[in-house]
Amino acid sequence: MRNDDQVTFSALGVSSDLVAVLNEAGLTTAFPVQRLCIPDGLAGRDVCGKAKTGSGKTLAFGIPLIERVKPASPKRPTGLVLVPTRELAIQVADVLKMLADARSLRLVAVYGGAQMRKQIAALEQGVEIVVATPGRLIDLIDRGVADLTDIGIVVIDEADRMADMGFMPQVEWVLRHIEGSHQTLLFSATLDGGIQGLVDRYQRDPVFHEVGSPTHTVDKMAHRFLLVHEMDKHRVAAAIARSASRCLVFTNTKRAADKLARQLEGEGVDAKAIHGDLRQEVRERALKRFASGKLRALVATDVAARGLDIDELDVVIQADPAPDPKTYLHRAGRTARAGATGLAVTLVLWNEELDVRRLKRRLGLDEPIVEMFSNDKRLADLASWNPAAEGAA
Repeated sequence: MRNDDQVTFSALGVSSDLVAVLNEAGLTTAFPVQRLCIPDGLAGRDVCGKAKTGSGKTLAFGIPLIERVKPASPKRPTGLVLVPTRELAIQVADVLKMLADARSLRLVAVYGGAQMRKQIAALEQGVEIVVATPGRLIDLIDRGVADLTDIGIVVIDEADRMADMGFMPQVEWVLRHIEGSHQTLLFSATLDGGIQGLVDRYQRDPVFHEVGSPTHTVDKMAHRFLLVHEMDKHRVAAAIARSASRCLVFTNTKRAADKLARQLEGEGVDAKAIHGDLRQEVRERALKRFASGKLRALVATDVAARGLDIDELDVVIQADPAPDPKTYLHRAGRTARAGATGLAVTLVLWNEELDVRRLKRRLGLDEPIVEMFSNDKRLADLASWNPAAEGAA
């Protein structure tokens, strides 16, 4: 199917009460991954979806989950969504909650770094749907407050990230403990290695759907590579961020994220860092402000940004160049979501230029590396500026 096909959720078989909720949220036509996966999910089929973060897959599995999940008893949920990170658990739960509320379904997100007491209380009272990181879920099962006996639908979201982060043993432990007849929906950006093993072992005659690829992401965005001076680098980043309503900035280390966030604040840009050394409530507060548009710049490490699904990002700045093409695409692709275009800017110091040239060749990008200072007027609209037209080398 083409991206511009105007297929409504009603046409996919979604119930009228959920369609009304989606319409109220401004969601009237389905994205490609939703058009492909929702009918099979509603039919009870196991689905294996190959799709990137930001393709709309939360509703692709969320709608069948809400439609098919059964009423639950205390401690015995009937629907389960496994995700790799606490940030993604919160985001998925937020998306599903608007649909769950329409059906009076109960939902809880369980993840590490948050108060377990509230999570236990919700499970003991009874919830239909649990959105969980594997480690915290196993902990709650071991404590006797979560029982997987009644699970009828299980979703494995971002399976490739689970593998990258070393969570596959915990994921398999959970899947082995779901013994009854159940539907399994699995989504991953790649289906190699351990992911194919999950499909083979835990899905029954799955239907495969694939949407998009990293090369599509590269095509849908403007790439700019700026040669900057070390003492001016944070000012260049600030100048770019000021031209955007929301800007995600990547650094290669936690220390660099903290430092750059402070420097951006010093330049008058409202910025916060997120990484693994910060308290969970600090990270959640920053993410919530950023997602709502109240925080202009979020400075993140690659690990902290895993699973973030934030729409309408104007710009991604790679303050530290990506070490490899896969990382570049993961970072840059966050600004070209669900068919939208975006701007990806890489800041390059003189001693990083050779590595960045190699990276560009491997990505098939021929945009030049252009020297730029923080007082350059072009920084206010890098997407419209065409370096090749100026004969930049």
